[in-house]
Amino acid sequence: MKETNSHNNNDTFLAKWLEGELSNEELKALVSETDYNSFIKIKKGISTYEVLESSTDASFMKIQDHISKNKGQEKSKVRPLNSNSWLFGIAASIVFLFGLFFILDDGIVTIETNFGEQKTIALLDGSEVILNSKSTLTYDKDDWENNRTLNLKGEAYFKVKKGSTFKVVTDNGDVKVLGTQFNVNSLSDLFEVSCFEGKVSVTTKEEDYILLPTNSVRRINGFAAEQWETNAPNPSWINGESTFKSVPLKYVIKSLESQYHITIESKDINSDLIYTGSFTHKDLDTALKTVFNSLQIRYIEKEKENIYLSSK
Repeated sequence: MKETNSHNNNDTFLAKWLEGELSNEELKALVSETDYNSFIKIKKGISTYEVLESSTDASFMKIQDHISKNKGQEKSKVRPLNSNSWLFGIAASIVFLFGLFFILDDGIVTIETNFGEQKTIALLDGSEVILNSKSTLTYDKDDWENNRTLNLKGEAYFKVKKGSTFKVVTDNGDVKVLGTQFNVNSLSDLFEVSCFEGKVSVTTKEEDYILLPTNSVRRINGFAAEQWETNAPNPSWINGESTFKSVPLKYVIKSLESQYHITIESKDINSDLIYTGSFTHKDLDTALKTVFNSLQIRYIEKEKENIYLSSK
């Protein structure tokens, strides 16, 4: 009976704290330190409610399933205190909230970059990742020691701490590393890996490669893989310039769009033209001139952030 009363009291304290009737200090004086720390986590979980309500992904379906399974068990504990029924329906059941929080806090870390943005991420083992514009990196921080896997969409430069090992997974292929520096670019139908230090293993559906310093490999649109050498100390994009070696123009256009938050209409030109060169990340007009003037392509900004291309 004493344990039941304790749970009921905790339910009430939690609900009042979420409503603002109790301060953090007052709550801390009423519950154990363990319960207080748990309540802090619960509050973080509740703050995502609106996002979850509109979500249609698998995680939201898991939460709905969890709610339906626990609804009958926890119904007797619900104590609505005011019109915010969704909030206090959740707050009334500590057991349910623990379950909800653990689903939300599943350890998955997601880092995204916006147009023209770069982010530097420190991994748990001391390795470093620089994420290029319009790219996404995800990993499970809770299972890092057992499963050092990073999922990448877009482009990133990896500086792996010596002695550390992990795998980079993309839609186009995987890269396994051990104490190295390398660049991965994975778009819808382009996969490119360059090694700058150490050694990397590259695995695609078609073949496997071992890359040493200065080695690069690329597969475009399902065609045969290409290999070449580079003497650059690192990828040029981390220094504010995108560089291309014999790639179809459509990939250069995609890179321009990602860096400058623009839309380029290319239906009137041949976007499969091969381009070798670079463009700056610091000035849009200079970048457009550098790319399109060399290919005899006219460009015009008819609307803000919308560039139209045509042959000269």
